[in-house]
Order: sequence, then structure tokens, then C-alpha cells
Amino acid sequence: MKKKKMKYIAWARVSSREQKDEGFSLDVQLDAFEDYARREKIEIQKTFEVAETGTRAEERSQFREMIAYAKKHAHELGGILFYKIDRAARNMSDFMKLEEIETRFGLPFIAITQPVQNTPTGRMVRRTLATVAAYQTEQQSLDVRDGIARRVAEGWFPSTPPFGYRNRRIDKRSYVETHPQNGNKVRRVAELRANHGLTVLEVSERMFDEGLFYCESKPKFSESKINSILHDRSYLGFIWFRGAWHPGQHEPLIDQLTWDQIRVSFNEQTYRSHELVYASKLIKCGHCGHFVTGEEKSKMTKKGLKPYIYYRCSRYRTAGHPRVRLTEQELDRQLQNMFDSVGDLSDESRSLVQMVARSILETRFDDEKVQVSESKRLLSLLETQRQKLLSRNLSGSISDALFDQQQSEFDERERRLLTQMARQERIGQGIESISGQAVQVFDVLSNDWLAMERRARQLALSALLGGFRLEGRTLVPENRTPLELFRAG
Repeated sequence: MKKKKMKYIAWARVSSREQKDEGFSLDVQLDAFEDYARREKIEIQKTFEVAETGTRAEERSQFREMIAYAKKHAHELGGILFYKIDRAARNMSDFMKLEEIETRFGLPFIAITQPVQNTPTGRMVRRTLATVAAYQTEQQSLDVRDGIARRVAEGWFPSTPPFGYRNRRIDKRSYVETHPQNGNKVRRVAELRANHGLTVLEVSERMFDEGLFYCESKPKFSESKINSILHDRSYLGFIWFRGAWHPGQHEPLIDQLTWDQIRVSFNEQTYRSHELVYASKLIKCGHCGHFVTGEEKSKMTKKGLKPYIYYRCSRYRTAGHPRVRLTEQELDRQLQNMFDSVGDLSDESRSLVQMVARSILETRFDDEKVQVSESKRLLSLLETQRQKLLSRNLSGSISDALFDQQQSEFDERERRLLTQMARQERIGQGIESISGQAVQVFDVLSNDWLAMERRARQLALSALLGGFRLEGRTLVPENRTPLELFRAG
């Protein structure tokens, strides 16, 4: 009568590509198990495998499954096979679980390339090897984390970059570049939301209609993916790591102006940073050349909540960058001094400056009229979208719940457009008023500067003084504007 073979289970694990290169690949381990089974005349009933591409969660799941199987079938098994001690478990906690199975269920675990006797001395050797393996695993984990932190500090994503970018290996290092097709898709998603006022669902449908597909297997962008793109600051040039945003070296796919428009469209901020007086690409940092941006914060005082506006370089948090933050009051004082300096000009020069100022401001006024016309066009487009939405609801193409949701979005968009249009009209009237007093233009600005609408002040600055460079805490006019030319003689 032929003797029945004793049954075993086997556990094969590869935790990194380096171990594969060192000769511990799954194929090597599986071949070794087969050779061992033939040599010892045993049968391997089941093999559990964890590849180098497996995540830690997948490995934990497989290990728990193997332990549960061993306990359930302990009465019919002769033991658990491993290639080496350090392949048996990732840490000492898992190793103790294996020893518990050996003690409680009489199921020994056997390292086929490192055989030790099941004696006090043998178990001590085995535990020593397991301790060394656990130490190496923990040290490798620390090295990996340090490497990832260094990568983020250098301005690169710690892992796979978001949609719109891709990794590229150069000289064994991975760099991030804009994906030649997907980068433009991200830009288009942002543009449709910011400039055309489309809902998330409408953005998804428009992308599909324009032939801008998410991928070949899934052409249509899901609403969740559109939402993810519209809320991811990575597209502004930042990297999310350990609970904070860090400056990155990758190309921004969405500019600050568009980002602010998107935030307002989601009612996530009540102002746009580019609408702050000195934050519409008017000032460049003298240290790095990037634009100065603004932030509006509130502090609780004895008189209640008080708003404060600060300005700083957009790369303010970059290593080695000067930590200069100025309040709006500081910049107002510097502008006031510039306007007052016009009083030192000769009458002839003063008249020429005022004439040029009037011409430029009138041109700006025409620009504001165009903005009002654009708002009216968007309102008309919104009404057309409303009619289409109603038709789709009546035909049964969309549910009542979705109809109500999109109708609410349309109502909110209409409210914002009406508010924006009224504001644009007020700004235009303000510019017209200043232009009409061209003879006293700098007197008007000097006297009424702080009382003027933010956008009106922005236009006056760009027309009369052009751009600025921030040297330390001092504003320096950078362009040869009418005022600077006359002051220079």
C-alpha cells in the first residue's frame, strides 16, 4: 500500500525589487519549495504569495489569510514552509504569531534554506535571525521615508503624480513633467468651470463632446474626477505631503487667477486674491522674480473680528527665501508717497503726465465696458442652459433631484453674475469720474486712494505706475511709466 504524503503549506514573500535582484524572487522561492517537496517526499497543499508590487495592506491581508488557514487545517498539516527566516515575517509581532501556531497547534514553521532544530538553542538562533530581519526591515522603511522627504524637499511628488503629469526617469532619477495630452485636459476642465460657469456634470459632458477623453477604457470623465481636479492645489504648483502643501518644481497647469475663480464658483472663498489691490500680478519679488500674492485673514480683537490683508511672494515658503510679509497699510503708505511726489514736477510736466493718465484711464474704462458686456453674455447663456435643463427634465433624461440640484447652481451663478456686473459698472463709473478730473488726477488719487474700489485702484496703478519690484519691504516701479519718465526728467 502506497504511503500517503504529509501535506504542508508554503509562504513566499518578496517585499522589494531589490530583493528580487538579489535572488529572492517569487520564482526562486517557488522552485525551491518544489525541490524541497520532491526531496522530502511531501505535498504542498497550498501556497500563499506576496509579490514585490503588492502593497503593505495586501501583504497583511495575505498573512492573516495564511494564519487563519493554518489554524483551521492544523490537524492535517505537517508544517509551514518558508524560504528563509527573514521571508517568514515582516516584524517580530508576526514572527510571534508563527511561534504561537507552532506551540498551540503543533504546526512547526520550517525555513528550507536555514534549517534549525526545534530545541531551545535552535529557537534562540531562529529568533536572533528574525530580530535581525525585523531590524533591517525597519531601517529600510526609515531610509525610504527619508528618501521620500528629500524628494519632496527638492520639489518632486513623493509617488505617482496626479492626472495631467507623468514621471520620467533620467539617469536613474524620476522627474515630473506635464503629460503632453492630459495636461491640456486639466487646463480645459479648469477653463470650463472658471470662464464658462459650467456645472461639474456639464464640464464632464463638454469634455466628452470635445473628444477630450479621460482614458481609452473610460472615455468620459466622472463627476468625482472633475471635482478632484478642480480642488487639487497640485495644479497650482504645490505638493501635498504629511498634512501640508509644499512648493514643487513641476509646471502649474492652473494659474492663480483661474484657481480663485474656481474657488468662488464653489462658494469656498468670498474674495479672489487677484482682486486684492496689490495682488493682480502687479508686483514681482525682487529675490526670485515670482509674483506677490495676497491673503485676507481675520483676527479676534476687543472690538470683534477684524480683517487683515497681507502680501508676500508666492514662493514665500521656499527654503532660503526671505520671509517678508507686508500689510496692505504698509503698501498704501508707499503709494501715497509716490502720488505726493508728483507735486515736485513742473507745471508743464504735470500737465503732460495728467494728459497721458487720462488717455490710459479712458482705455481702462473701455475695458471695463467689455467686462460688463461679457457678464451680460454669460447671463444670456445661462438662460439658454436653463431652458435645456428644463427640456431634459420634461423628457425624462434627468431626474427631478438632479434637476433641482442644477437649478440651484444656476440660481447661484445668476446671483454672482448680477453682483459682478453691478460691481463692474460701479468700477467703470469710478474710472470715468477720475478720467474726467484728469487735471487733478494725482490729487484725486492722493486724497481718495483708500476710499476707492479695489479694482479701480488696481487699474490706476497699472496705468500710471505699471509693475513693481519688491526689494525687501520697498516697492520699486519697474516699468518706465508716464510718472517715472517725467520724474526722471
